[in-house]
Amino acid sequence: MRSIFICSFLMVLSFSANSQKTIDKIAAQVGDNIILLSDIQAQKLQALQAQVEITPEMDCEILEQLLYQKLLLTQAALDSIVVPEAQVDAEMEQRLRVIQQQIGGRQKLEEFYGKTVNELKAEFFKVISEQLTADEMERTITLDVTVTPREVKRFYDNIPLDSLPLINEQMMFQQIVIYPEITQADKQRAFKKLTDIRSSIVDQNRSFEAQARVHSEDPGSAQYGGRMEATKGMMVPQFEATAYSLKTGEISEVFETTYGYHIMKLLDRKGDDYICQHILITPKFDDSGIEKAAFRLDSCYNDLVSGDIIWEEAVKKYSNDESTKQNKGIITNPYTGDIMWDAENLSEIDRDIYLLTDEMQPGDFSMPSLYVNQQERKQGVRIVRLVKRTEPHSANLAEDYALITRAAEADKKQKIIQEWINSKINNAYIRIDEDFRSCNFRSPWLKEM
Repeated sequence: MRSIFICSFLMVLSFSANSQKTIDKIAAQVGDNIILLSDIQAQKLQALQAQVEITPEMDCEILEQLLYQKLLLTQAALDSIVVPEAQVDAEMEQRLRVIQQQIGGRQKLEEFYGKTVNELKAEFFKVISEQLTADEMERTITLDVTVTPREVKRFYDNIPLDSLPLINEQMMFQQIVIYPEITQADKQRAFKKLTDIRSSIVDQNRSFEAQARVHSEDPGSAQYGGRMEATKGMMVPQFEATAYSLKTGEISEVFETTYGYHIMKLLDRKGDDYICQHILITPKFDDSGIEKAAFRLDSCYNDLVSGDIIWEEAVKKYSNDESTKQNKGIITNPYTGDIMWDAENLSEIDRDIYLLTDEMQPGDFSMPSLYVNQQERKQGVRIVRLVKRTEPHSANLAEDYALITRAAEADKKQKIIQEWINSKINNAYIRIDEDFRSCNFRSPWLKEM
């Protein structure tokens, strides 16, 4: 459970870039950890950017969240909880990637803040480290929290009827998928195609950027002429090894990754950071491959219709989809991680399922049809089965037990955290500036010293 107080890296950077001349002061202190007025204002700026209504109580609410963070850090130091530098670096890179996508690339990021990426990393390493350490400390507090069926029922019974959440129509699906096997001949065709493209660039002096726009099958970079900005740890090992082996302006030989075949041109490299262009060609099966898969799935469909095989056995016998084969073919919503799909956004996530199952009853399954796995960019054929469909309803234990269990567990964790805060405040050094001593805090931060 991530702490709600933790400010985003983007917000911290934004505030840093626009408040160089702000007169700062200490708003509060917990142990050796101080909270600056600028920390509160940065949180407020984030709320403003998110179009959250600014209220008179917001400064006090933000301060209490930050007090909790510093209390976690103080306890983490006592308990010798340390987040590895590698984990901090990985989190830093993740946040930087988000900012780069929003601002238009690493170069524009550096231009906007007037600092190199490495300088930004050094400046905000402590911020990220403290956030992750507080997260880890909070996780240890609630690590063993579970709820019994009796506690779930008690939690549900205490929810006022007019406060029960409305659950949209939801569905649960299974699938049997057969992806055509990529043969050596398929790989050879892709390799040759990319070899010819490389030859046109190297020997015929054609533009790498133009060739990437026309031929590359990487949707994320093709439209930009194959241009990518990355750093150590972001890409698969083969790709990264190639980037670090090239000289600026050099074009690689054809190399293979799990995504297919690539060529790369290194544009720039500074330390662990590099900018390159690349072209990806993925091996594709020929028409006979999809025909064989369709023929095999037709056999599966006929066996299901005749009752010669039950669904679970058919999944094991026919499916070669690694993400669902070991789970009776159950399809997990990629955005929520749940096995129940909300009808409100189903067509946005997988329109094919929406069309295939719209008129189905639970237990019905579709005829074999072409299928494109958008996440893995693979084509195959599949049969979809509707397992369950719920009507719109107020949350109840019979239909929404898992949802209510998660809510009950979250409520129990929050109570344990509140108890922990109250117990630790008594033994911690806490100082709060006079400007905030009129705040109506939920916890007794304004204890008599």
